[in-house]
Amino acid sequence: MKKINLFYWIVTGLFSAFMVMSSISNVTSSPEAVQFLSDHLGYPKYIIPFLGVAKILGAVALLIPNLRRIKEWAYAGFFFDLFGATYSVLAVEGFKPQTLFMGVFIGFLFLSYFLWHKKLASI
Repeated sequence: MKKINLFYWIVTGLFSAFMVMSSISNVTSSPEAVQFLSDHLGYPKYIIPFLGVAKILGAVALLIPNLRRIKEWAYAGFFFDLFGATYSVLAVEGFKPQTLFMGVFIGFLFLSYFLWHKKLASI
């Protein structure tokens, strides 16, 4: 139980930190984020800050205990965000070895979700 709990918080903390760090450029509509998401991938500019705020809220939800339903929604939102981002890059650029790096973050998402359910089952 203690090992699962510790491992869950380490994985979830790292994943949440990544999501918050990746959202800062979206929230501030940095020129790099706008160029990549809007000009390169074709997303409308108004969606960029929205995605950033949603990622921050999701990361916070994962870190607050006892929010089962909201955590499920946060995990679902991150699933769609990460798979949507991967698909968008693959559709526009085609396969490149660097795209496989997204699998690391998707792996952290799945591992966090799995460990959360293991933690809940042991309560």
